[in-house]
Amino acid sequence: MVFFIGLIIFLLSYGSGKISPWGPTGQLVIDITAPFQNLMAQMSGAVERFWLNYFQLINVREENARLKAAVDSLKMENSRYLEMLSGHKRLEELLQFKQSINESSLAARVIGLDPTGWFKSVIIDKGEDEGVRLDMSVVNADGIVGRVVSVSQNYAKVLLIIDQNSAVDCLVQRSRERGIAVGLSTDICKLNYVQKSGAVAVGDIIVSSGLADIFPKGLPVGEVVNVKDVPGELFKDIDIRPTVNFSKLEVVLLIMKERMPSSEQTKVE
Repeated sequence: MVFFIGLIIFLLSYGSGKISPWGPTGQLVIDITAPFQNLMAQMSGAVERFWLNYFQLINVREENARLKAAVDSLKMENSRYLEMLSGHKRLEELLQFKQSINESSLAARVIGLDPTGWFKSVIIDKGEDEGVRLDMSVVNADGIVGRVVSVSQNYAKVLLIIDQNSAVDCLVQRSRERGIAVGLSTDICKLNYVQKSGAVAVGDIIVSSGLADIFPKGLPVGEVVNVKDVPGELFKDIDIRPTVNFSKLEVVLLIMKERMPSSEQTKVE
């Protein structure tokens, strides 16, 4: 093999100092070696293209990684901006609602759910140090949220009106019929003790009556979604959907009006 390669080199270099057309021997050598040279040139070109494409691919991947990181960063910034905008809108609505009620109030943030899981309640980030007391009413821009049932130095628990232990004295806004809104531990409440002769229809708005000295009068509680006259019953079977969306509860207002103790109520009366 080495002899063959040496022979080829010798034949190709033979007469290299002269400029003359190929002779029969030169033509034979070219015909034999040209395919090998062509093959080697193609292999060399293929290897060169492979390495160039490889390095270009690496550069493209690095560029894609940089672009993806930039896009992810922009998405995060956009998400933060939208959240800030949404939070600003909620606070603006709450501020407008606060100005519409003639009561001293305190804003609080919902920071968690009832840890026991037995009640429909939330934990807020205000407590005794900020003047929060038991039975204070809790509202937001949509209506009544619930009332304070437990207080610590810095936190409080709010029983939501959808809890089965909750009861709110109410009025049908249109007809002024009286009833008690009680929770079912679902997204629907019952409006109890409305007589069958009472004027109540689907779509009626239910508001707080202001009795029981907990919730201010006229605050939205819910909307009537179903009315039935059950045979043999004294009262209508009424379902109401609360105006507050409890699944999106984030910021609330506490009405800073302490409930008057029963002993003091007796003295006043």
